[in-house]
Amino acid sequence: MPDDGRGAERFLCAPGLKLEAHERLAALQFKQIGEAIVKLELVIERLEKRLWITVYGVAAAILTDAVYSIIGQLP
Repeated sequence: MPDDGRGAERFLCAPGLKLEAHERLAALQFKQIGEAIVKLELVIERLEKRLWITVYGVAAAILTDAVYSIIGQLP
């Protein structure tokens, strides 16, 4: 049996093993949640870039239309 360094042996019992299993499971779940958050952040960044490209495209189309209308009125 494992020794805790104080000369007393640590006994492995069902409740202790069950608690340890729950702790490992919780750690694994937190790790997976962290990885999912990182993936979501990457998706959001890509979506944000696409949104800005769309905004700039619409602004360019409006400016182009305005310039053509001004050019069309020149003699």
